[in-house]
Amino acid sequence: MAVRQRAVTALPNLIRSLRKEQPLKPQTHASALPSLRRAFSLYDQINLIDQVPDDQLRFQGYNDTGFTVNGVEYEGSLLCVGNLLLSWKPKKFSEITAESLSLFQTVRPIPEILIIGCGRNIQPVDPELRRFVRSTGMKLEAVDSRNAASTYNILNEEGRIVAAALLPCGVTS
Repeated sequence: MAVRQRAVTALPNLIRSLRKEQPLKPQTHASALPSLRRAFSLYDQINLIDQVPDDQLRFQGYNDTGFTVNGVEYEGSLLCVGNLLLSWKPKKFSEITAESLSLFQTVRPIPEILIIGCGRNIQPVDPELRRFVRSTGMKLEAVDSRNAASTYNILNEEGRIVAAALLPCGVTS
């Protein structure tokens, strides 16, 4: 029984040491075993969010008028190519045209995908705009801006060459 009690007491410290946390003081009373699900989760093996280089763009928040990128708040629409962040002119979805995306005719290397953040809701993309994006060699994905920022983070963290054209989340048309 004493061996079992020592094992029960030592288990939380063992888990913390595996996770590189500070050990707690030994407990003197019997308690339930902690859940091992989190300690041995595959999530720790594939978590990209906490291991992003400092020089890489990462959307951390949004509001109705702009976005927070790497701790800096930006107002208005943004155009992101790889780790380059630019203020972008369109204020509503109907202003997104081939001309407003003409930068992609000269950018090298060509991003594999352009994610358009349509604002609060997904909007149908004009066939002419879709043809223009395809002519540059990119694929096109149009989603609401919240999901566009999240998708950009994931693809950028994977090291893929990705671009995003984002309207603020408060834009509804």
